[in-house]
Amino acid sequence: MPTRTLLNWFETPPSSPPASSSTALTEKPAPAAAAPKDRGLLRVGIPRVLNMWSTHQFWIGFLSALGIDPRRIEFSSDTSEEQGRSHAMGRGTVDCCYPVKCMSGHYGGLLARSKRKIDILFVPMIYTLPSFLGTHVTASLSCPRVMAGPENIKAGFLKERDAFAEAGVRYVAPFVSLADPPVLPKQLHAGFKDAMPGLTLEETRRAVDAGFRALEAWDRRLRARSRELLEQCARAQRPCILVLARPYHMDPGIGHEIETDLQARGYPVLWAQHLPTDDDLLHWMFDADIAAGHIRSPLDIHDVWPSSYSANTNEILWGAKFAARMPWIACVVRLASYECGMDQPTYSPVQAIVERSGTLFFSFQDLDATKPAGSVKIRVETIAHYLGTRAPDIIAKKLAVNPSACPLIEPP
Repeated sequence: MPTRTLLNWFETPPSSPPASSSTALTEKPAPAAAAPKDRGLLRVGIPRVLNMWSTHQFWIGFLSALGIDPRRIEFSSDTSEEQGRSHAMGRGTVDCCYPVKCMSGHYGGLLARSKRKIDILFVPMIYTLPSFLGTHVTASLSCPRVMAGPENIKAGFLKERDAFAEAGVRYVAPFVSLADPPVLPKQLHAGFKDAMPGLTLEETRRAVDAGFRALEAWDRRLRARSRELLEQCARAQRPCILVLARPYHMDPGIGHEIETDLQARGYPVLWAQHLPTDDDLLHWMFDADIAAGHIRSPLDIHDVWPSSYSANTNEILWGAKFAARMPWIACVVRLASYECGMDQPTYSPVQAIVERSGTLFFSFQDLDATKPAGSVKIRVETIAHYLGTRAPDIIAKKLAVNPSACPLIEPP
């Protein structure tokens, strides 16, 4: 699976001057009191947090289409204790959700830059998310805490004085519905029109289209890579691991690099958000359930999760179903942050779906700021041990109940 060890997760397109900018990149930025900068000279800072882990390519495509030089789109560093100590002290928020609390360090780190100083701090409040499950689920809502996180964290930077104004940074945090493309241009135009004078609604609409094209291309690339990995496992009769988690658990400071430790043991790792969704593979796995009337399509999760409103939750439940049917996924690792209210109701259903197929299941349900290095190491050793001894039997058992002529081994 294309994880951080294989791809630069927050990569930007190849460097090139934006087509809409006529200003040379070597031109010095205008003084603070002067007219607004040419868009090609604006530097946009984006905290590497929450749903940015799954939508960042949309924002790169969108901003680039507006004339922002891709080389001037700056993401914050990964979450770390040092980041929090240096940039979040005194700006804390009362919230049990660590992925939200740690945002303060990302904000502070971007504002404190002495080199490559940003002009705009962009933190969208994402209400709905694009999802490959589409109309097969009721809705694709973001977690309420995650959606409101930018407003929550902003308060800490305005509590005593306006830290954004002091840094000469414009704070842009529009409320956006990424799962509702017709509405999105209006939302983003309202959010950016003051930061980018002269911005039109039609220009914003074209940029939104460009953003979706960039996100779809990235998604196709990752799903194709995931299928290649499964094909390699199928032909070698080799086990792999599926991680069921929220996208921000890819952040080393939140997921504690558990998947990286497992990869170091020689086991390929897939993430549920980017499993292959090719028709031939899905029908090979799910046609029996469709014929029996349990589901209406391979992407239907109503048989296991009728309350399909939350985007990340929906994809985790579907990933569990995928793992239960895919022979070479011999182990599922579930990651969840401490006291995550959205994840808690899913713990038992996900475990039941996975274990009913004989697939190994391990969970880390209390991840927080402190990495329990010793216990993580012991758990990883345990997972590796059971995979080493039981994977062949798991693969054989799951193959026995699946149709013959698997498209991973015998492409049409």
